[in-house]
Amino acid sequence: MRKVILYIAQSLDGKIARQNGDVDWLDKIHNPEDEDYGYPAFYASIDTTLMGSRTYEKILSFGIEFPYAEKENYVFSLQKGKQDTEYAKFIGDDVAAFVREIKQEEGRNIWLVGGSEINTVLFNAGLIDEIHLFTMPITLGEGIPLFAGRVNETQLKLAEVSTYTSGVICKKYVFRKD
Repeated sequence: MRKVILYIAQSLDGKIARQNGDVDWLDKIHNPEDEDYGYPAFYASIDTTLMGSRTYEKILSFGIEFPYAEKENYVFSLQKGKQDTEYAKFIGDDVAAFVREIKQEEGRNIWLVGGSEINTVLFNAGLIDEIHLFTMPITLGEGIPLFAGRVNETQLKLAEVSTYTSGVICKKYVFRKD
């Protein structure tokens, strides 16, 4: 079965984006050794992305070529009648049922890009297999949290910790099966 992996950066105070969705603060992280934080290897391990509509719209606003063009991309939206694009298929129905279904398909792992609302829905449905949480050495004060609303009380297992000279710490969590 394919894994759904939430691979995401957050500020030290737990924000994944500014209140307006901007992630410009990620470019401010001092990275003198130009560390890639394992992103190329992770990206090669997935063939599908999942994201909320605000995350998708924010990515489009960057004014760059769509960064996941060679992947299968699903965007969850409550707006009815959204038309699929060259790079994204819009899903408006039962998010959890849809993700349960694609996890059963053949393929590589699935990247849950975010945002906080879809993170919460999939977390509470027990559909996230791993969380790769990159804590960046910056505080934002205000912003969008990792999870929107209430998440189920769940104990995770810390599987791995990676530290970088930039001050970034990645904690890889898996869901306990015991």
